[in-house]
Amino acid sequence: MKIVVCIKQVAALGDEVEFSDDGLDVDPDYLELALNEWDGYATEEALRICEQAGGEGDEVVVVSAGGEEVDAALRRCLAMGADRGVRVELAGRADPFTVARALAPVVAREQPDLVFAGVQSSDAVQAATGIALAELLGLPGVAVVNKLDWDAAARRARVHRELEGGLVDVVDVETPALLTIQTGINEPRYATLRAIKQAEQKEIVVEAAAGDGEPAYRVRRMFVPPKGEGAEMLAGDPAQVAARIAELVKERLA
Repeated sequence: MKIVVCIKQVAALGDEVEFSDDGLDVDPDYLELALNEWDGYATEEALRICEQAGGEGDEVVVVSAGGEEVDAALRRCLAMGADRGVRVELAGRADPFTVARALAPVVAREQPDLVFAGVQSSDAVQAATGIALAELLGLPGVAVVNKLDWDAAARRARVHRELEGGLVDVVDVETPALLTIQTGINEPRYATLRAIKQAEQKEIVVEAAAGDGEPAYRVRRMFVPPKGEGAEMLAGDPAQVAARIAELVKERLA
C-alpha cells in the first residue's frame, strides 16, 4: 500500500504588509510560512490507512513544489510519520496548473494506490491543484472528501463528498485515484519532540521540474486599494435591490 500526499507550504499575512520592489508579490519579511491546514488532514488520513493495512512495504510519501523553504512543511509531515519526502524545485509562487505539471511526473513514478491533496490552500483558496493533477495523471478524481473507507482486497475506496446545504454524496471509486481531503475528516496527530528531531535527519529528495509550461495566469500588480466613500446599504425587495445594483454598475462604468 502506497499513498502519495501532495502538500503545500502556505503564506499567511501578518498585521503589516509591504510589497516587493517590482510590485508583483508581498515582501517575504511580512509573511509567515506554515503547512497548509487541509494538507495536515490529508497526511493524517494517509497515515491512518497505512496503519490499518498493517502490511510490509506500506508507505506514505509526501511531495511538494517550491524552494528550500518548503522543506519545513515536508519535515512536519515526516515528523507526523510519513516515510519519505520529495520536493520538486520550483522558483517563486506558481499557479495551480504549473504546480500540477511539476508534481505529475514525480507522482506517476511512485505508482501509488492513492493520491491525496488538500481540498484547497489557505492562501490562494483556488481548489484547483488536486483536480488538475488528477487530469494530468489520468486518474479518477473525487473532491471534498470528508470520509473514506478503503477496501484493500477489492482495491476500491468508498468516499463521502461534502456538498452544499449539508448534503453528502457517496461514491465508490476504483483505485488508483486522487482524492482531495476536507478538514474535519480526522484529528491530525501532534508530532513528538523525538519525531521532530528524527525528521530533521531524514533526507528530502530534490528533483528538477520537468517543464513549467504556460502559466494559467500572471500577476500584473499588487497594491492596497484606495479607500472609497464608504458602503451604501441597499433596501427594498429583491427587484428593487437588483435595479439599484444595475444603476451603480452603469455609473461606475460610464
